[in-house]
Amino acid sequence: MANRIRARKSFRVFRLQSWEAFLKLVTSPPYSNWAFRGERDERWPLYSSLSRYLMNFGVAPRAWPEQEGRILRIFKRKAHQFLQQPPDVDDDFQWMALMQHHGAPTRLIDFTWSPYVAAFFALERSLADGVVWAMNPARIDSSRAPRPTRMDPRDKGNVRRYFLPGKHRFIWMGEPYAMNRRLIAQSGTFAVPGVLNAPIEEILSGSDPENVLAKIVLTKPVREVGMRELYRMNITYATLFPDLDGLAKSMGYELEFHWAYNPRTMERYHT
Repeated sequence: MANRIRARKSFRVFRLQSWEAFLKLVTSPPYSNWAFRGERDERWPLYSSLSRYLMNFGVAPRAWPEQEGRILRIFKRKAHQFLQQPPDVDDDFQWMALMQHHGAPTRLIDFTWSPYVAAFFALERSLADGVVWAMNPARIDSSRAPRPTRMDPRDKGNVRRYFLPGKHRFIWMGEPYAMNRRLIAQSGTFAVPGVLNAPIEEILSGSDPENVLAKIVLTKPVREVGMRELYRMNITYATLFPDLDGLAKSMGYELEFHWAYNPRTMERYHT
């Protein structure tokens, strides 16, 4: 089946049938300089884990700013027991990155500068069509928000001033000044939405969407070859999460792979 391109919701959607088509797309302009995010189900909108939690469990929207600020305060008060060198108490973005790293719901949305890392997260546990979202950091439009050049969440007070109130529909993208091991291993960066009640694709819908956002659907036929090639590139849970948990999680794909034969068909490779 031929690879198809179609327009939908104002941004470009690519539906790819092969790993080779994916490589050609992400290594060519304009996408060769974009940031990427992989999801194992192409139907999922681009919400943060915090947005999903608040909506799924019925927290009243009026309470969202206070509740987000509350979990940030609680984490700061208690996490020092487990940290040899806690972040600066006023560096809210660094604290949120630490929370994200350890599984707390935050407004940070993980992206990566590597399309291959994104493809791994799209394919590794996918039973249907996965997706790699591509976003152009150079064209993210925050001009509708007040003083966009001053809205960097790394600056003292900006998280509480511009993000927690949830009044400005914009996206900021970047990394904390100090990056943890997983963020480094994954070539990671964050998209930080100014509102929690809309997915990224909706927030960016009015800002030249074709040059800001693209949705790359990896259909089921892509997975077998894609995962094999990512394994050969040493992109696994063990390398992306450089700890014992990552190593243990990487054992899943080892069940599907063998150097001598295909575990699905029992066909031996020619030597």
